[in-house]
Amino acid sequence: MFAASMPLLAVAARPAGCVASNTHKRSPSRPAWDAGSFRRPHTSKGLAAAAAVQQRRSAHRRLHAVLSATGGNTNGANGSNPGENGAADKRQRLHTPVVIVGGGPAAHTAAIYLARAELEPLLFEGWMANGLAPGGQLTTTTYVENFPGFPEPILGADLCDRFRQQSVHYGTKVFTETVNKLHLQQGPPFTVETDDKVVTCDAVIIATGAAARKLPIPGLQQYWNNGISACAVCDGSSPLFRNREVAVVGGGDTAMEEALFLARYASKVWIVHRFGYLEASKVMARRAATHPKIDFLWEHECLEALGSDDGALSGIRLRSSRSGEEFVLPVNGLFFAIGHAPATKFLDGQLELDPHGYILTQPDSTATSVPGVFAAGDVQDPKWRQAITSAGAGCMAGLEVERWLQSLAHDLDGPAGPAGSAGAPLDPNQLNAGWVAEQRLARLMRRSGEYDGEPLEMGSVGEALESRGHHGGRRVGGRREPRATQQPAWLPMSVFGGATASSGSGAAREPLP
Repeated sequence: MFAASMPLLAVAARPAGCVASNTHKRSPSRPAWDAGSFRRPHTSKGLAAAAAVQQRRSAHRRLHAVLSATGGNTNGANGSNPGENGAADKRQRLHTPVVIVGGGPAAHTAAIYLARAELEPLLFEGWMANGLAPGGQLTTTTYVENFPGFPEPILGADLCDRFRQQSVHYGTKVFTETVNKLHLQQGPPFTVETDDKVVTCDAVIIATGAAARKLPIPGLQQYWNNGISACAVCDGSSPLFRNREVAVVGGGDTAMEEALFLARYASKVWIVHRFGYLEASKVMARRAATHPKIDFLWEHECLEALGSDDGALSGIRLRSSRSGEEFVLPVNGLFFAIGHAPATKFLDGQLELDPHGYILTQPDSTATSVPGVFAAGDVQDPKWRQAITSAGAGCMAGLEVERWLQSLAHDLDGPAGPAGSAGAPLDPNQLNAGWVAEQRLARLMRRSGEYDGEPLEMGSVGEALESRGHHGGRRVGGRREPRATQQPAWLPMSVFGGATASSGSGAAREPLP
């Protein structure tokens, strides 16, 4: 019978410290497990340990959900959490391995990597969070010409839509809701709250980005993207500014860099600064001052943006701080270079930030000051601030979260842990194999309508598989020959503790349902 060929299923019901008696001995030619290997365990003992960890994780999640639903006590009725005014909290409660906060290239790149790893991430893209539509700063620009894969220019909003479509295609659940509160100090599991949902998770990726600071002058909204911008690298090569005069507001290194870049295309660049000196470094200040196309307007303030009949910017009204004289400077472009504001206020000081509010991450990593919390994109990058660099940081965060979830096995071990010795850490591979088996079975049952969303107990995997009749085998002339052990085709032969009549190297595997 099927159950007789699965030592995992019988052992999973034993206490965590028990050791399987039919352990499959490692072949002398097979190397020992190392930190860089991700092979599944090849012993029934290893899979029994993974099953025990999964059972403890499921119990831990259920307990946390109960405590969250009752506000830390058991007095709540039907899982509701009474608020300060006595009303029940009716928000939807979910649990997922990882939550991503953000909706730009960093967030969606991380989501794509995690969704392809079958981690089913939840992504909260926000709604007008930090004053920006879902997608972040890319939605405020016109044509993007420097993102690989698009020979023709593409609108920033359209590029964001493609990011979203790809994330959803691979299994990411996207919610257009703004995260109001995070509870990071007591995790994992961490808690993420919106107006409609309370989500617990084992890892969090923060990719909320940053918004360019702008001067609140009349005409700003009217001529935004029609002559006014906050990114010279993004928009400076546009025909709107070629061989025309433009102005840059600011006095730091960013303003000097923007002016030098614009000087490649514009006929003249005016740097408007409210002080009589520059905050930029001497090197950058010297480069800008010696450029033949760049000139300075010292101690001047920008008061208003003016336009022409065609709806484009035609000039800016300035005022001298010394004399108070006002005049109109005819320019076709106005670029703000007065810094960016990272979207980190909602963190309430739970993560370590730099003096400008950007999240501090470890060198060559996206890990933050809280284990299990990662940051990617402009929210932790005050230097480059490009869509492609944000996407790269999102890739890093996705890969690091995968490894973090595997390493949780070490934290779940207690006295007389599942590995059989007191306090001995569990091989991350063992947890990974058990988790893969659980997720694939859940997918089978979900497609048939038999899965209710509760975490699966590994001890029930055998009965579920046997009752559904999922067998392995090889195809011969278009028909299937059953295996002697009737194992599921998507699990390795070694999971079941030994070779069978049809376990040769040439045996075909049934594709994943």
